[in-house]
Amino acid sequence: MIKSVIAPIQAWLLSQGKCVGCGRELSKGKLENFKKGYKKVTCKKCGRIFIFDEKKKTYRRALLDEVS
Repeated sequence: MIKSVIAPIQAWLLSQGKCVGCGRELSKGKLENFKKGYKKVTCKKCGRIFIFDEKKKTYRRALLDEVS
């Protein structure tokens, strides 16, 4: 039940370009090259890792195999 409440809020935060943990702008995070057309973004405040799609200009949470 809690997941059904939290998931839409997290999706809205990501659509706004904000971290789902602390709400800080992901554009201010640490950027690293990841794959062609993608960047790995690390939130400076809480350390959560996201993947930025340069073509679509969207963020998503990184998968476990993408973190290392």
